[in-house]
Order: sequence, then structure tokens, then C-alpha cells
Amino acid sequence: MDEQVDRAIAQGLKQRGIDVTTTPEVGLLGAADEEQLTFAIAQERVIFTHDEDFLILHQRGLEHYGIAYCHQNSRSIGEIVRGLILISEVLEPLDMHNHVEFI
Repeated sequence: MDEQVDRAIAQGLKQRGIDVTTTPEVGLLGAADEEQLTFAIAQERVIFTHDEDFLILHQRGLEHYGIAYCHQNSRSIGEIVRGLILISEVLEPLDMHNHVEFI
């Protein structure tokens, strides 16, 4: 989870058994987006974000293990949690490699 994401989203996913880390938990608060991607690649994790800069990094061709994106304030916390659960249930890790999924 990117630092802009409401903690309730991470909590909702964790309660449903989904392995989630947040930017503060891994010591990346204030880190550049590229650093976030480097961490996610090392951990083979999908990044969930409201930050359009990650979409730009994707368009520039930077490697990543998936970006789940939702425009800020466009969905409720529950809708986001349900969307992320659906992504985790339907898509395999290889499906998300260098892929953006919009919520």
C-alpha cells in the first residue's frame, strides 16, 4: 500500500487473510515512487495506489509486479477492498507482472 492509502483498506485486506504491507510498516514513508517500485519488485508485490505518478512510471516502461490503481475519492473503502480482493482471487502473480489494474 502506498502511503496515501487509508489504513482501513490494509486492515480490511489483512482481516481477510491477504498479505499486505504498508509504506510506514516497511520504512518507506516519504520515499520516491521509484524506491517504492524497487521494494515491491524485491518482494514481488503489487502496489496499490491513488498516485497517478505510478501510472506514468508504468508508461515509461519501468518494471513492476503490478499496480492496482484507484483515483482518489472515487470509491469507498469497502469498494476498494472488494476490488482488491477480486484482483487477488482472479489474477495470478504472472498476470499482474508489468500490468495495471484499475479499480
